[in-house]
Amino acid sequence: MTTKKEVFDFIKIGMINTIFYYLVYIFFLFIGFNYYFSALLATSIGVLFNFKTFGKYVFFNEDKSRIIRFIATYTILYIVNILFINIFNYILNNYYFSGFLSIFPYSFFSFILNKKFVFNQKD
Repeated sequence: MTTKKEVFDFIKIGMINTIFYYLVYIFFLFIGFNYYFSALLATSIGVLFNFKTFGKYVFFNEDKSRIIRFIATYTILYIVNILFINIFNYILNNYYFSGFLSIFPYSFFSFILNKKFVFNQKD
C-alpha cells in the first residue's frame, strides 16, 4: 500500500534527482548532442545516484541486488522519456522545454515501476 509519506518522500527526493538529470540533459544538448543521446547520458549518469537515494530515503530498501531491476526499469523509463520528448517536441518544436515537460509523466511512471518492481518488499 502506498502511503502519503512515501509519495511525499518520492517527490522530495525525486526533485533532487530530477534537477540533477535535467541539468545533465540540457548540458549535453547545449554542447551539441542530440536529444536521444543527451537523455541517454543523463539517465545513465543518474542511475546509481537515483538507486541509492530512492532505495534509502523513499522505499527504505538498500538491497544492492536490486540494481539489475533498477537498470531494467530505467531502460524502460528512458524509452518512455524519449516518447514523451518526441510528443511534446512535435507540438512545441523545442527540445529544452520538451525535455522539461517529459519530467512529469516520467516521474509518475518512475514511482510506479520503482515501487512495484524494484523496491517491492514482498520479493
